[in-house]
Amino acid sequence: MNNPLIFDTSVWIDYAKRKETPQTLLLSYYLKNKFETPLVPVVAQEFLQGIRDDAQHKKMKDILSWHTKLEIAHMAVAMGASALFRSLRKKGVTIRKSNDCVIAFYALSFDLEVVHNDSDFELISTYSGLKTWRNN
Repeated sequence: MNNPLIFDTSVWIDYAKRKETPQTLLLSYYLKNKFETPLVPVVAQEFLQGIRDDAQHKKMKDILSWHTKLEIAHMAVAMGASALFRSLRKKGVTIRKSNDCVIAFYALSFDLEVVHNDSDFELISTYSGLKTWRNN
């Protein structure tokens, strides 16, 4: 159970709020055991920009700093995520937040599962090759 996993912003937010869900318990387990949790740049941005308390911001920034950063050229991400968004829209699926397509594009590019608390990822996985973690 220690395959590298991408944790979506929704999970990081719940983790910071100490909300106990299957996803946050998995994130806690991964962090405690120092398992690989590759970080998508937009996840770091969304998560950190929402933290108001300076001390918690520093703590979370320090935690994120030791994660592997997934890197793809910015224009390649823009083109890939927009192509994914358009392909879903052609199938009648509207994704509420375009950043979810960015995160999904990274996951697809690196063949990684996404752990989330966001229905958009299940829609994306239904109509693409995206793999999402399910608590079974």
